[in-house]
Amino acid sequence: MHRFYADETRRGEGAAFLTPEDARHALRVLRMEVGDQAEIYLGGKRYSAEISLIDDQDVRLSLQTELPSTEAKLRITLYQGLPKADKMELIVQKAVELGADTIVPVSMSRCVVHLDDKDARKKQERWQKIAREACKQSCRCMMPKVETPLTFRQFLSRLENHQAALVPWEDARGYSLTAFHQEHPDVTDVAVVIGPEGGMSPEEISKMAEAGCLPVTLGPRILRTETAGLCAISALMCLFGDMA
Repeated sequence: MHRFYADETRRGEGAAFLTPEDARHALRVLRMEVGDQAEIYLGGKRYSAEISLIDDQDVRLSLQTELPSTEAKLRITLYQGLPKADKMELIVQKAVELGADTIVPVSMSRCVVHLDDKDARKKQERWQKIAREACKQSCRCMMPKVETPLTFRQFLSRLENHQAALVPWEDARGYSLTAFHQEHPDVTDVAVVIGPEGGMSPEEISKMAEAGCLPVTLGPRILRTETAGLCAISALMCLFGDMA
């Protein structure tokens, strides 16, 4: 079944409207007609729906049944050290599929990539588009936000906004995600911090620890930057019951 995110600025009693972009796709590419079924996401909820009106390029749907939510109870924000090439696109796509709530690129001392404001905005638009497509594919009810890159100082100031913050680090010993879950079974908002290809400097780890970020191990193997965050998200979702 085709899936769409409704236009949040237009609501009717028991009805939803497609955004102009989705309306064009539904009519020109999918050739949908009145009476066709679709799955609609509106206000963080998921509905079965039927196209009830097509007026030029405007598409209205009648909401039928509210479907079970696909959103995780654990809200994960991934702070990702800017990687090289197109690795960020892969990270965004897979983090969204796994249930991450927000993805925030961070410029760290060992990042090879450094973006000026113009390039950062262009990249953010590209990443957000990838997040939107991953949302549809994975039946996410809520659209995760991909932010423009933060400086390391800006990132540190954000850590206090979360109930807990974790930084998987190859030199961490004796404290795992399992141990974190055992100590904090009721936490609902977690930040996961991943370094770039070159890792994080001892100074950065020290400053994060001062800000309350807990170093954790992901096991005896060293994971690539594009693997570590996805591994941590998957493990946390499993530990907190989202994969039951």
